[in-house]
Amino acid sequence: MTGVATKPELPANVVAGRDLPSVLLPYQQRLLSLMATEQLVVCEKSRRIGMTWGIGSDAVLTAGAQRAAGGMDVLYIGFNLDMAQEFIDVCAMWAKAFMPAASAVEEFIFKDQTEDGADKDINAFRIRFASGFDIVALTSKPRSLRGRQGFVIFDEAAFHDELDEMLKAAVALLMLGGKVLVISTHDGAENAFNRLIADVRSGKRKGVVLRVTFDDAVNDGWYEQMALSRGWPNTPEAKAEKIADIMAFYGDDADEELHCIPKMGSGAYISAAAVEACMTDAHHVARLSCPSGFELRPAAERRTFVQTFLDNEVVPHLTRLDDDRLTAMGEDFGRTSDLTILAIGQEQRDLSVMVPLIIELKNMPIEQQYQVIECVITRLTRFLGAKFDATGNGLGLAERCQERFGYDRIEAVKLSQSYYLEHGPRVKKHFEDQTISLANDVDVRDDMRAVKLVRGIPTIPNERNKGRHGDAFVALMLLLAALKTEYQVATYERVPRGGRPDDDGKTVETTAGFGSREGLW
Repeated sequence: MTGVATKPELPANVVAGRDLPSVLLPYQQRLLSLMATEQLVVCEKSRRIGMTWGIGSDAVLTAGAQRAAGGMDVLYIGFNLDMAQEFIDVCAMWAKAFMPAASAVEEFIFKDQTEDGADKDINAFRIRFASGFDIVALTSKPRSLRGRQGFVIFDEAAFHDELDEMLKAAVALLMLGGKVLVISTHDGAENAFNRLIADVRSGKRKGVVLRVTFDDAVNDGWYEQMALSRGWPNTPEAKAEKIADIMAFYGDDADEELHCIPKMGSGAYISAAAVEACMTDAHHVARLSCPSGFELRPAAERRTFVQTFLDNEVVPHLTRLDDDRLTAMGEDFGRTSDLTILAIGQEQRDLSVMVPLIIELKNMPIEQQYQVIECVITRLTRFLGAKFDATGNGLGLAERCQERFGYDRIEAVKLSQSYYLEHGPRVKKHFEDQTISLANDVDVRDDMRAVKLVRGIPTIPNERNKGRHGDAFVALMLLLAALKTEYQVATYERVPRGGRPDDDGKTVETTAGFGSREGLW
């Protein structure tokens, strides 16, 4: 997973002698101005333009003020630990600058309730102020805001489950003088966040919408501020190159991620932010694309070609697996139009999942695919099992692996809507809870983002992006399902040649073969 982020700071050359408006960029100032006059503000924004950094200053000024001056508690709701930690660190930075008397960040348990009324504990971070008010950042979504008052911030709201229900609870705060900020990048035209924007713009719901695209941020001095704080070269050429790099990185997703234009159809099932937070350079993606006509080459040549790839790109990374942990594999089959992807992973002691190796095979004959699979499985010391995509032509490869490694270990899965409905949410939960780690890879990330929620079912549309079709998501879904396979530990007890004290005295005759060993097992 990603390492611990460096705590934010206000550089002395940025803050010295300047008041808050001159520290914030114009688009950040516009958001704070709206929050000062409106109870409900909806902000549709580009990725990574520092809106959380700016709103952190407003949170500190709000919680630090006396009630008569508009002070109130602030409740920040993201969807994972890193978001809460980042926001509270930003607030701590602002508090240090504005109100040194504020408490240090402390961790505590936020009390919530489940649907059946049972108590539920949520880890949270808090900063206390002399005003008597707090800033609280939750590490996951509470079921209810009952009993809360103040300023509520929903960050990356488009990626919250049950956003409509959460907004209903938040609106009740407005009746008591509170205020609500709903801020997010887009995640599809049919998403609850986009519907909220439409309701506010149409006058159906009272409030105001602020739209900040990446172009808006650049025009307001985003690059120059970043150059100052991060040491980037502040030249027109460097600025143009950085902007071009960012546009290229997001590719087909730039309209939605940077320009606030929601995609038609259902939104992504898993947010890019959630996926990227679980990626690390410590893990590896091994890729092999076979040349055209490869299947016509002599068998020995094909085998040597693939074995070289295995020796250099696969086997070294298998040695990083923990021999004490159970290992499983998920496989999504492809032959020509789609990729075959193998995801190899282990469940850790804390129930998180490590995926140190993903293998991508393109245009590879089935015989060589089997060669790759055999190489991998025979090197796994505690192989729990694997689930193979047996839809269409994948059945033949799955059956061959069943014959080789056992029908009890290899399951041939016919992928269907019901299978996605049952097992897709497990993938989403691992990413949102940050309980999975996999290779830092843009194609793997895009495969996770390719899944859409259609009529409540995680679905991979027929469209393809760069020749991909959500293949890594399927392999990962099957891997996680395989790791949940029920198993029974096999044990044995050695019987010494002289027998045991509690034996019944019956003799055991052995053949010459048995007799040549040190006792009967």
